[in-house]
Amino acid sequence: MEKLKRTAFVNSLSGFKSLNLIGTKSNSGQTNLSIFNSVCHIGANLPLMGFISRPNSVERHTLENILETNYYSINHVNQNIFKKAHQTSARYARHQSEFDETGLTAIYKNNFIAPFVEESSIQIGLELKELLPIKSNDTLLIIGEILDVYFPDDVLQEDGVLDIEKAGTVVGSSLDGYHTTQLINRLKYAKP
Repeated sequence: MEKLKRTAFVNSLSGFKSLNLIGTKSNSGQTNLSIFNSVCHIGANLPLMGFISRPNSVERHTLENILETNYYSINHVNQNIFKKAHQTSARYARHQSEFDETGLTAIYKNNFIAPFVEESSIQIGLELKELLPIKSNDTLLIIGEILDVYFPDDVLQEDGVLDIEKAGTVVGSSLDGYHTTQLINRLKYAKP
């Protein structure tokens, strides 16, 4: 397959993926915001999340800022901001903030170094814990510890699960598909 078609094809094979905006700030104060479809749960105790950073063959402002400060935010993409979130994937120059270029709002909370996305319903503040190189394609698994979490009160359910549909969170397919979801059912903990 032609390169771009192959990339889209392979990206669609894993099905629906979470969509998140990662917010960072350099030591000099330059903010950066970029959409990622590779954020995943790593563990609950320590509370860890990870994401894949593509090969460092070009400037990677998100990665560079995380390495400088050790802090970043992960913000759910929702139905109200998905078009602006998609635009953060454009290759802006280092001196351009994706917050400014896309009309999304940087907000700071609880003296956290990295900016959160004000328009995001679920915002997570993390501190870098590990960088794991993936040798087969020169990517990195970035692992962070969850320090802060912000969400509307009405999305937290009695059992501790966030109702991400109520929060308006969307999912992605391939590199440019945006989807809403519908819960089919929640099942009991499986035992033999």
